[in-house]
Formats: sequence, structure tokens, C-alpha cells
Amino acid sequence: MAAELISTSLPRSGEVEVKKSFIQLNELEPPTGNHDQYDGREAGGTQQDFSNSEREERDGWKEVQPTLRERNALMFNNEQMSDVHFIVGPPGETQRVPAHKYVLAVGSSVFGAMFYGDLAEGESAIHIPDVQPAAFLILLKYMYSDEIELDADTVLATLYAAKKYIVPALAKACVSFLETSLEAKNACVLLSQSRLFEEPDLTQRCWEVIDTQAELALRSDGFCDIDLHTLEIILQRESLNIREAQVFQAALRWATAECRRQGLVGTARNQRTVLGKALYLVRIPSMTLQEFADGAAQSDVLTLKETRDIFLWFTASSKPRLEFCLAKRVGLSPQRCHRFQSSAYRSNQWRYRGRCDSIQFAVDRRIFIAGLGLYGSSGGKAEYSVKIELKRQGTVLAQNLTKFLSDGSSCTFPVWFEHPVQVEQDNFYTVSAILDGNELSYFGQEGMTEVQCGKVTFQFQCSADSTNGTGVQGGQIPELVFYC
Repeated sequence: MAAELISTSLPRSGEVEVKKSFIQLNELEPPTGNHDQYDGREAGGTQQDFSNSEREERDGWKEVQPTLRERNALMFNNEQMSDVHFIVGPPGETQRVPAHKYVLAVGSSVFGAMFYGDLAEGESAIHIPDVQPAAFLILLKYMYSDEIELDADTVLATLYAAKKYIVPALAKACVSFLETSLEAKNACVLLSQSRLFEEPDLTQRCWEVIDTQAELALRSDGFCDIDLHTLEIILQRESLNIREAQVFQAALRWATAECRRQGLVGTARNQRTVLGKALYLVRIPSMTLQEFADGAAQSDVLTLKETRDIFLWFTASSKPRLEFCLAKRVGLSPQRCHRFQSSAYRSNQWRYRGRCDSIQFAVDRRIFIAGLGLYGSSGGKAEYSVKIELKRQGTVLAQNLTKFLSDGSSCTFPVWFEHPVQVEQDNFYTVSAILDGNELSYFGQEGMTEVQCGKVTFQFQCSADSTNGTGVQGGQIPELVFYC
């Protein structure tokens, strides 16, 4: 037996021309006579004439692709020895993909049943209109080579393909990719998909983001793309961290998008129609009277009777019955990580004058930083101007320029970022505060390098940005305010 390495070109309409290789086995007559004296001649006495280049081509297969996985990977999307073809994609966007039944059958029980089960399909071309061609190729590449190549544009379609053909390792990789790329702008869409794919861990992660960063999530374009059932589930959510007036505006934006999808003009009447009973999930009575008068009352989505009754509910002693939920959402309660065991003040402490107080921290699970707790004046009531900042590896993730009042006590006073910021585990972040105000203020003492706060462990270390004396052992920024 001798193995020859054959290279073939596979130009196809609509495909990139590539070089593919395979091993072709040729039967040769065994040598006759004394094996010890065999000098490389064939039975007829003619010496095999292998040039150096031919020998390199013949033996180069094992040198270039030394492992079974690498040799197997060469057959991915390769016509050579293929025994089945798939026509993948919806009509007009199909792609013809060659494959090998054995490889697919050992990697997927669905393909195993399709090709070798009692109801095995005998067709040489199998149509798969519900899977995107790009996602199907990612699925096949994994089955041929164990390689997983995911991107934001194809990961959901790939997850669908992995679920359909029961390839759990690829499905798990897709979910992990989605979890790491999860943000407020795509959380609502991923929530809808995670419910469809029955991925409870991904669903929980979506809810964490939507609850904590509700304003950003409901303002996103992705929120307008969700289905009606997902909209209803979100509007029912007790723990949304958002004002109800913003929930109402988000519902109207969704209704406008839904009118467009249904080919309707985006009038108030049509918005009301597409929202249906979901409108009553917006807790309009929990708004302030001013918010209602400036927003929902002028939207024309409510009937005149509903508008009148809600005004009476706000103002009259005898309140009318409303179909809207009356209770305010519970929202989220922020937690506080306090890093000092005591506080103090001295007659010459703590001076600011535009200098920066800063500390670094890391956590052992994903949280959302909402703000900082700061010390105030030790000499009575005082107002401070402050700029707070959150950075990772020098990149600013959030900042806010605001003011706060202190009452002369050693209590901490919260200063908030505009929106909570997602902080990943096992990475160090830097928080900073630049204060301008009364220099006679409290400062922390007996600082801790590690603090357990509920389910979260914080680690602290000194920051090079700190130019005002704050460090692990003492100084400003006594608290991190967060959601978890």
C-alpha cells in the first residue's frame, strides 16, 4: 500500500476557490522473492521511480497535519468523499454545504438518527430553511475540528442550530459568549431569546442587567424589537430600578415600532391597539402628579375617562376605581461596602484643594457600582462639590459632577453615578473623588484589605491616582454603593 497526497482545486459558483487535500490509497503488487534482498523493484523488476518532489508530496500530509483532528478538519466544507449535501437558509438565500455523514453522526444524536436510525433519510440533499448558513457552518466546523468561532452577529443563530441538533458543548459556548457580551442595550432582546432557548442562567443574567440598568435597557433600540409577551413580562417586573414616567415613555416607543412592523401609522389610537392590555401594566398612579400631567395625560393614548379618573385619583378624597396597578414598584435596594473600622477628625484634617482621593478594588462576582459614600464636614453643616469617577485600566467607565450636603456627623453621604455600572469579577477598578468644600472633614482609619459584604468579597489596594493621602489604611471614599 502506498499513500499519495493529491491536491485538488474546488472552484464552485458563489464559493471561494480553495485548495483541499485528501489521502488516496493505491493498491500495489507485493514484492516477490527474498524480502531481505528486496531493493525497491516491483514484481516485474522495474524500480519505482519516486522523485524527491513526489516523495515530499506523498509524505507531507503527516508532517503538515500530524494529528487526527487536524486531518479531519481538512474535510470540513469539502466535496472530497462527501456523502451528503445540505441546502441551508431561507429561499433565495440558500447555500449548498457538503458534509460527511459519519462525522456528523458521531457528533450529534440528531444527525445520527437522521443518517443511521430506523427512519434514516436517504436523500443526498437535505433542506434546512430555518438555520442561517453562517451558523450552520460554525456548527459543522466545531463538529469537524472542535474549533468554535463566534461573533455578535451570528451567536444567536448558532445557539439555535446547536440546540436543534443537540450539540451541548457548542450551545454552552454560545451562552457564555452572550453572558460576557451582555449589556443594557441588548439585555431585553437576549431575555426574549433566552426564554425561547430555555437557558435559565442566561435569563437570570438578563434580569440582573435589566433590573439594575432599567433606564438604559428600556431606552435601547433592542427594547423596541422584543415581542409583546416579553414586553408584558418586563412591564410586570417589580424590581425595575426606574421611574414610572420612563416606563410609560418606553412602552410608547415600543408601540410605535410595533405599528411599523404591522404596517400601521403610528397614531395614538394604533399605539393603544398594539399595546392592548400591556398598557395597564404601566403603573401610572405611582407617578407624581406632575409627571402624569406632563406626560401620560397629554399622550392621547389614554381615554378621556381614564385621564379624568387618574386626575381624580391623585386629588380627590373619594378616589375612583382604576384598572392600572396602583402600587409603586419595589425596585432595588443598594448595598454598601464599608472599608474602614472607625473614623476620626483632627483640627488640620482633611485638606482637599482640588487633589484626588482614590482607591482600587476588585470583587469575586459581577456587581453594579451605583455610587460612592463620602465623608463630610466635621465642623457643622457644609456643602461640597465633588467629581466622582470609575475607571478600569485607565479607561473612564463613569463619572459625575455633583454636590452633596453634610450635617456635621461622621455618617457617610452617598454620591451617585448617572447610571449603575457593571463591574466584572477578578478585575481591579479605580474609584476617585475630587472634593471642593470645607477642609475640616472626617476621614477613615483602620482600613481593611478585604471586606465581605453579603455574597460579595471586596479586595482593596492603593491607587497611583491618589494624590491626597487616601489609601487602604485610611482616608476618604469609605464606602462603595452597589447592586448585586
